[in-house]
Amino acid sequence: MTQSAVSGALNFRDTGGLAAGVALTRRGVLYRSGNLARIDDQGVADLHALGLRRIIDLRADDEVRYEPSRTESLDAVTQRVPLFLGSVASIFDNDISLDEMYRQLVHGSADGVVAAARGVVTDQPVLVHCTVGKDRTGVTVALILAAAGVDEEAIIADYARTEGLLPASRNAAVIAHLRARHPDARYIEDLATRSPAPVMAGLLRTVADTFGSAGDYLRAHGMGDDEISELRRVLID
Repeated sequence: MTQSAVSGALNFRDTGGLAAGVALTRRGVLYRSGNLARIDDQGVADLHALGLRRIIDLRADDEVRYEPSRTESLDAVTQRVPLFLGSVASIFDNDISLDEMYRQLVHGSADGVVAAARGVVTDQPVLVHCTVGKDRTGVTVALILAAAGVDEEAIIADYARTEGLLPASRNAAVIAHLRARHPDARYIEDLATRSPAPVMAGLLRTVADTFGSAGDYLRAHGMGDDEISELRRVLID
């Protein structure tokens, strides 16, 4: 898998090159990232060069208002799919674990995951992003890749890679900000900065145990066999 340079973007990368049996995911089809509010002029040019046709923004309305994306000049559809049941602040207020947050996403935001998967089927190249590109993006992209037939080990490694792409200075500032508001919280560092492989492995195992597979999860929430076949066609080389 390659790192795609988009100046000023957080955690931006191509999901191409992941193992899917004897095949690989296509490069230049599905990208993932954090928010696009701080990209500079070079970053805008970098996005233009990718030829994006669709941007799937998983952030809540207040996040979009606070940090609007610098994508107005792109000839791409922006698809809004807010993926949290509550606000981002409530995640820290409730001090839940990553495992629990992901469980809530899978069970409470399934319609949004299906909408994002349909967006990937509809237009390529496509970018899926949230604020950091770790949790909402991580879960959504993992389920899409799994439904397309990508190897579980490759999906887990792609998810775990995020932790190493978050700048230490960013992490320190975010943790200090959150710790001042939630001095007794247990899960701040995990929620804000970490992407442990066992967490994604556990999520994929839970989806398989509950639904049969990631594809069956999408089917259970309204996606058709033809759409899942097309998802595989566009993502797998």
